[in-house]
Amino acid sequence: MQSSLGGGVVPRLSPVGRRTLLACSFILAAALGQMNFTGDQVLRILAKNEKQLSLLRDLEGLKPQKVDFWRGPARPSLPVDMRVPFSELKDIKAYLESHGLAYNIMIKDIQVLLDEEREAMAKSRRLERSTSSFSYSSYHTLEEIYTWIDNFVTEHSDIVSKLQIGHSFENRSIIVLKFSTGGSRRPAIWIDSGIHSREWITHATGIWIARKIVSEYGKDRVVTDVLNAMDVFLEIVSNPDGFAYTHSMNRLWRKNKSSRPGIFCIGVDLNRNWKSGFGGNGSNNNPCSETYHGPSPQSEPEVAAVVDFIMSHGSVKALISIHSYSQMLMYPYGHSLEPVSNQEELMWPAGSQLTGPMTVASSTPSASSSGTQGAMASCCPPRRSSPRPRRRGWPFGPSWRTHCIIPTDSTAEGRARGVVFFSKAWAPPETQVMDPFPIPALTP
Repeated sequence: MQSSLGGGVVPRLSPVGRRTLLACSFILAAALGQMNFTGDQVLRILAKNEKQLSLLRDLEGLKPQKVDFWRGPARPSLPVDMRVPFSELKDIKAYLESHGLAYNIMIKDIQVLLDEEREAMAKSRRLERSTSSFSYSSYHTLEEIYTWIDNFVTEHSDIVSKLQIGHSFENRSIIVLKFSTGGSRRPAIWIDSGIHSREWITHATGIWIARKIVSEYGKDRVVTDVLNAMDVFLEIVSNPDGFAYTHSMNRLWRKNKSSRPGIFCIGVDLNRNWKSGFGGNGSNNNPCSETYHGPSPQSEPEVAAVVDFIMSHGSVKALISIHSYSQMLMYPYGHSLEPVSNQEELMWPAGSQLTGPMTVASSTPSASSSGTQGAMASCCPPRRSSPRPRRRGWPFGPSWRTHCIIPTDSTAEGRARGVVFFSKAWAPPETQVMDPFPIPALTP
């Protein structure tokens, strides 16, 4: 038997029951018209030099696009990960081999993993219905998250309020949680998650942060001191249209859902739509690209709403954007070669023993997105003391666990202005979402 957050138990399905549930998920997916990724693979390539990197970048410029970069070409020391549709596998592998680009297969069949994820969500939803509770160890739809937000605000109205700062392209509400102990125009911290809609673990992280803030206020000294002096704004779903689309149609959708006359492809990479460094390294002017920056800075309502809110507030002291995949500490500005004035302070978490191995990406070409607001991620070791065999299909091994959604600067009083989280890919099994570690230090 498997325990749940609410104290109940979930019986393990028999092989027959598991096959039945999976068959039902296939039928449901077909009925909903969801895209199928059977046979799609994720390849990892390590370019030896700039010439080979250029060959990989050429793949991104193909029209129509034939690959989906999960980790784009940055520099020879960093691996490149890309999803290749089954229909393009033969040609892409031939291209790589003809140019001497060695690769290995990280994920043999993406659809197998998506089916497992759908199965886990179905089990979790049954449990929630039977217990009338919200599972913090599961992934949720947009509607479920927004319902949770309403209930959460009602339950913790003494410290949390809900703000609607705008509407998405498809007219969905853009919701922000405000954590405050009173006062007006106080200095504030902004945290957002889910700007890339397929990165479901970031939404789960945002929910976890909200829950931990209210549970630790009055108990944890750092959290209490911060909230007594500052407000915290948390946007859990930064891309509501794209997120809804990942549940209804295309699990791997990354952009928003905006469309424009005369342009066949839809969507803009919201993380490339900021004014800072617009159109620079790491972004693309091809509307069909996963990193399309949009027609102009802040052209997208989801980005414009955030900019207008922060600028009108006038006293936001730290901006933190939670992403997943890779092991990186990123801070402004990835589009520039010039180091920022407080680089030493921003680099401080990289030297902490708590963070484990990481790559620092800033002030280097193509290392991060255009106008990255300050995304931070780091790796932590597995909890268990002995190695665990790699799960079949997942190439990441035991370190690829969402128990690593943990703070790595919890002792950084007065130094690190941020929260550091980890998720080595953007779709961990939801059974790994829960985490017992304390709230991170949000030090002013």
